[in-house]
Amino acid sequence: MYSTLTTELSTGILVITINRPDKLNALNKAVIEELSLAIEEIYTRPEIKSAIITGSGQKAFVAGADISEFLALDTAGGKALAQKGQDILFTKIEKSPKPIIAAVNGFALGGGCELAMACHFRICSDTAKFGQPEVNLGLIPGYGGTQRLTQLIGKGRATELLMTGNMIDANTALQYGLVNYVVPQDELLNKTRSILDIINTKAPLAITAVIKAVNAVFDETKNGFDIEINEFGKCFGTADMKEGATAFLEKRKANFTGK
Repeated sequence: MYSTLTTELSTGILVITINRPDKLNALNKAVIEELSLAIEEIYTRPEIKSAIITGSGQKAFVAGADISEFLALDTAGGKALAQKGQDILFTKIEKSPKPIIAAVNGFALGGGCELAMACHFRICSDTAKFGQPEVNLGLIPGYGGTQRLTQLIGKGRATELLMTGNMIDANTALQYGLVNYVVPQDELLNKTRSILDIINTKAPLAITAVIKAVNAVFDETKNGFDIEINEFGKCFGTADMKEGATAFLEKRKANFTGK
C-alpha cells in the first residue's frame, strides 16, 4: 500500500517503519503524505489499539527533511509547507485517540526530532542522537519543534539546542526528559512493544481521555482542569468503568471492550 513505509500489525500494535534507508529515512512530501494515511488507519481501524513509529536500518530514525525540496520555496511556500505538515501529520499524531510511541533507532534530526516529539512519548536506542539543526540552513523548525522541544525539556535547554543546532546523545536526552528509556538497539522494539502490551490491557476510552487531558496542558485555548473534570465524568457513563470497578471488587482481571 505504501512506497516509503512498511507496516505490520500484531497483537493490536501497528508498527510503522519509515523505509528510505538510502536517504537516512528523510522526510519528503511522499513520506509525510503516506505517514498521514497510516495515522488515519490508527484512527479508523478498531483492530489497531496502539502504534509504534520507527525508522529502517540502524543508523537513522529520520535524519531530517529532504532539503532539495526547499530550494524552490518562497515565504508563502515555506509557510504553506509547515502548515500542511502540521495539519495532516504532526498534530494528527499528537491528538491520536490511541497511543503512538516513537522508537528512535538512530539520528532524529530536524523533522525527525519533530516527528518523535509529536508522539505521545519516546524510547530510544543507545545509539540515538537528537537535534534541531535548522539554523544551519537559515531556518527554524516548522513542524512544531520550537514548541514541543520547549514543552519537553524546558525553555533554557530548548533555546540553546535551537540556537546552536547541536545534537544530544541518548543519555543526555534521557537526562533532559526527552525520552523515557534508553535501551540497546536490538531491544528497542521489544521494549516499546512491552509497554504498549500493558497499555493495551487498559480501558481504551480511559486511555483516550488521558491523551486529551494531558494535551490540554499545552493548549492555551483550553482549561486543562475543566477537561479533566469532564473526561472523568464521561468515564462514569462507560461500560468499561462499570466493568473495571466490578472486576476490582471481585478481585479479577477486567475485560474492557472500549464501550
